[in-house]
Amino acid sequence: MGRIVVTEFMSLDGVIEDPGGAEGFAHGGWSFKFRDPEGMQYKLQETLDHDALLLGRVTYEGFAAAWPSMTDEVGFAEKMNGMPKFVVSSTLDDLQWSNSTLLGPSLAEEVTKLKQRPGGDILVAGSATLVRGLMAEGLVDEYRLMVFPVVLGSGKRLFGESEDPLVLTLVDSKTLASGTMILTYHPAAATDG
Repeated sequence: MGRIVVTEFMSLDGVIEDPGGAEGFAHGGWSFKFRDPEGMQYKLQETLDHDALLLGRVTYEGFAAAWPSMTDEVGFAEKMNGMPKFVVSSTLDDLQWSNSTLLGPSLAEEVTKLKQRPGGDILVAGSATLVRGLMAEGLVDEYRLMVFPVVLGSGKRLFGESEDPLVLTLVDSKTLASGTMILTYHPAAATDG
């Protein structure tokens, strides 16, 4: 049974919008100011270790526009292009990127089925709206946050306002040379009292 693993680039003030600079956000490309070879190796290994991608429409469209034409010597592009991709969208109907499948309208039902399929863990990159939906359904098994030492002041945040607090347990942390931190959290077990 696979787990749902959310991976995000995040500023100190929780912004995850446009870390690569392709979306036209005023602060877009902010993650490129912190180039850590160790961080790039982490992201490569993270991708290689996962069996599939689960993506929202916006992230899917950005990835689908970029990855099919990419090549590299370490196998990152080959893995991204070859792995199964599951897409949550109510507006897309034709997925052109190889090995892409559009999921049905019930997020909880479809993702529960994905988690039960043979294979390994499923990586969710970007996809803020999708991640919030997964969190609301209690479907996220792990959060991997690459927190960069920058405060952006505005932009889409991963954790929006909620009636119920989300309690997480830190299971791993690592600080890179640039001051960027890689933080791994699991949802905390519910407690009585």
